Amino acid sequence: MTDDDRGPEPRCPVIDFDHNSASHAEDTVASYRRLREAGPVIRSTRHGGFWVLTDYEGVFEAAREDQVFSSARCPYGGEGLATVIPKTPVNQHIPVELDPPEHRKYRKLINPLTAPAAVEHLRPVIEKYTTRFLDEVIEDGECDFATVIGVPAVVTIDWLGLPPEDWERYAHAHHAALSDRPGTPEFEHAIAVEFPWMEAQLRAAIAERRTSPREDVLSRLVGSEVDGRPVTDDEVFAIAELLVSGGVGTTASLVSQTLMYLDRHHDLRRTLAAHPEKLPRAIEEFLRVFSPTQALARTVTRDVEFRGHDFRTGDRVLLGWASANRDPKAFEDPDTVDIERWPNRHTAFGMGVHRCAGAHIARALSLELLGQILVRMPDYEILHDEVVPFPHQAVNPGWKRIPARFTPGRRREARAADDLRNRN
Repeated sequence: MTDDDRGPEPRCPVIDFDHNSASHAEDTVASYRRLREAGPVIRSTRHGGFWVLTDYEGVFEAAREDQVFSSARCPYGGEGLATVIPKTPVNQHIPVELDPPEHRKYRKLINPLTAPAAVEHLRPVIEKYTTRFLDEVIEDGECDFATVIGVPAVVTIDWLGLPPEDWERYAHAHHAALSDRPGTPEFEHAIAVEFPWMEAQLRAAIAERRTSPREDVLSRLVGSEVDGRPVTDDEVFAIAELLVSGGVGTTASLVSQTLMYLDRHHDLRRTLAAHPEKLPRAIEEFLRVFSPTQALARTVTRDVEFRGHDFRTGDRVLLGWASANRDPKAFEDPDTVDIERWPNRHTAFGMGVHRCAGAHIARALSLELLGQILVRMPDYEILHDEVVPFPHQAVNPGWKRIPARFTPGRRREARAADDLRNRN
């Protein structure tokens, strides 16, 4: 560790920190703890140099200062998605890559689609796919949870109005873009093949909704207006791709981390199975502890002093959601999972105007998935020797494979048919 040599500012720890590295992926909790111990603001030497905000107070403040810490796509840091470091070469995402006031115009289009009332109408679809995915494996006594937790992806694809049978291509491509290392065959195939395929599918569906609207999200977006004019196809595409990206990653990360944790904490598992009314509050604690979106980036728009340090125009800054969620100044005994913790003002869905629009959907998906698994597979056992993690855990932590075994059960569809025959 050395002193920052960027000018006559207070000393700032300079650390060789890379949230995309294998060493960070091995234990992200310990990695962020080391950063917090070094200081609330640190400088990393990687990826051209960037700041990391490690404590709750700093992350909270920066996330709400959109005119200084911008989410917008910009030339600083190279080409690609502005909210990650290094940038990923994908299309622009709206509205997350816009700042106020432009951001508000497009966020208003999404909010009604993801509000609590809209989520209530989506619950039957969530239950249907969760039941179907578990029915496919329940009689076998074994499964790969990495496939079972594809439910958020298929729900998102269906909700948008795209063919639900294509959910795996969308999910795998987005996982590869964020969780495989640039230069690997998986990453390059996703960028060169899968993302162009997804764009073609989305653009064809958008064009079709112009002439033949349906009862789906794409049709709602196509029929929307901004500044008194129809939303363009490019704008609908940028919004839809953001919704796909969020839908395939965040909830799956939360559920997979929770399942791994409950595999080692059977008392808590039994408590939640016996008392499902505790699950909603428990999910808030799982969101805090496991931070399904670990960190996102901002770009400094002007020279400014922030928390005693001189930030300069174009500087890249990582907001450590996961680190803030375990800040002992903000949460008592932060490394302990306490499902009764309340209030629980975690940063798992971000803060400020860019707070995740899909938070209510994510909660509903997590509640149904975890609820069914705890009831239908109460004795599941994960085969840890066969688990395959994502190569890096910088954004959405997770695993490519989570093999598990359990006592076989009955399909719910078959049981419903039997019940109907018995009544007759």
